[in-house]
Amino acid sequence: MTPKQQYYANLANTMIPALQKRGFEASFATDRKEALEKSMSCLTEGCTVASGGSITLGEIGFNEAIKSSNYIFLDRFAAKTDSERDEIFSKIAICDYYFMSTNAITVDGQLVNIDGNGNRVASLIHGPKNVIIVTGMNKVCTDVEEAYQRVKLSAAPPNTVRLNKKTPCAMTGKCGDCLSPDCICTHTVITRRSNIPGRIKIILVGEELGY
Repeated sequence: MTPKQQYYANLANTMIPALQKRGFEASFATDRKEALEKSMSCLTEGCTVASGGSITLGEIGFNEAIKSSNYIFLDRFAAKTDSERDEIFSKIAICDYYFMSTNAITVDGQLVNIDGNGNRVASLIHGPKNVIIVTGMNKVCTDVEEAYQRVKLSAAPPNTVRLNKKTPCAMTGKCGDCLSPDCICTHTVITRRSNIPGRIKIILVGEELGY
């Protein structure tokens, strides 16, 4: 284990009790391979599964694994019409397992997420029976304010580039606090506890993943 890997493991061991105190289930995966194994082990036979548009999930191999499995995957990108898309989203709202990452997470166990359309944070807040959050340790921040700044400076700008959005941050790399039609910073959600103990399960991964 490299010094950075050991540092991530030590930090995760500090964070896990704080997350558990807030009603989250939490565990540590040394690398993306173990993160995928832990993610897939959460699933039960015949369950319905959905996910947010997460770079992290793609990096650990979740997208390929879930599509080649026998689980019922609710793929919103497979919709060919608006009505099909609406039907898939209605099923996602009550699915058994919803997978996502988080834009930032604090050492004391709070999640900070900023969304454009709000479907990801909506599923985090309410609906799916289980929410599985996979996050690289590079997203850990000291407090909520630092986490908010991380999203605005390190997560949103590259995402606007990836999504071909015409926003100030896509052009300059710096948040312009815009109200552009292409703005992806519409909903800011701080999740400080899980009201249903264990509904939100967090896998901390000892690698740098996602934006």
